[in-house]
Amino acid sequence: MKRREFIAMIVVGAIVRPRITQADQVKAIPRVGYVDGPTRSAGIQGLLKGLHELGYVDGQNIKLIEQHFAAPTVAGMRAAILAIIREVDVLVVGGTVGGVAAKSATSEVPVVFISVGAPVDIGLVKSLAEPGGNITGVSFEAAEETYAKRLQLLTEVVPDLSRVAILAAAGDPNVPFAMASLKRSAPGLGVSITPIEVKSADDLGRAFDEMTRTQMQAVLVISGFLTYTSIKQTCDLALANHLPSCHGFKEAVAAGGLISLGPDLVSLGRQSSRLVDKIIRGEHPAHIPVEQPDRYVMSINLKTARSLALIVPPALLARADELIE
Repeated sequence: MKRREFIAMIVVGAIVRPRITQADQVKAIPRVGYVDGPTRSAGIQGLLKGLHELGYVDGQNIKLIEQHFAAPTVAGMRAAILAIIREVDVLVVGGTVGGVAAKSATSEVPVVFISVGAPVDIGLVKSLAEPGGNITGVSFEAAEETYAKRLQLLTEVVPDLSRVAILAAAGDPNVPFAMASLKRSAPGLGVSITPIEVKSADDLGRAFDEMTRTQMQAVLVISGFLTYTSIKQTCDLALANHLPSCHGFKEAVAAGGLISLGPDLVSLGRQSSRLVDKIIRGEHPAHIPVEQPDRYVMSINLKTARSLALIVPPALLARADELIE
């Protein structure tokens, strides 16, 4: 090799190597994508807070990719996931609808879900202890009896309760699990339950008209993406139709619902950030146990109770975690 050719080779190598190293460094920054509704949910807010608390800073040691979608359906969520799935190393989705959509969209990219009702029952994971695939996360229900407890709360606060409407979003994966729990518990509580489905938020008015026509005495709302994104409208209609309402989201009580029992969504998001951190550090979702809520919160809106001419029993008030005047 001639001396001039040898020197040229060294110069080219000196130029090329830094470029490769820099590209590798950029690629090494983990890319975490999350899909959420039209506005940022409480669960995603908790996720971002949790990642910050763990020392992650967007643009420095992590790349956050945000994707929104409008339709609160599996198909709508799946389309949003597919729009970013090739850009991310870890995908975070909210709710049961998000979990089901993610499972259908990818079997390779690690997925962390926030707030799935019954991940084993709906087939997202093989077991809570050993998920077995590319998906893990934090569940919304701590036990299958939770819906029975919500129904019991209505019987405690509504005198002589016998007819309860169950508001459910058509096609929501949470509904079969919730209805199975409610059907088991209703006879022992002395109430009959009537499921009333809605296909969209625009269908809520018709649903409450049906509750009034069939003389329902209260309504229990099955937790899901549609019922979360239409909380205010649902609570307004319940009050307008003089129907005590029970929810899984405490945000519903803040919006005028009567009572709720469920986890704090911000806390669930924080829990999920720890699972994202484990995946970034090399653990596989198949072996990261699904976590359950740290605790449940019972909230009661006393102003709503007065509007409905209901007297909340002292024992129930004593058990409540949050009272809204």
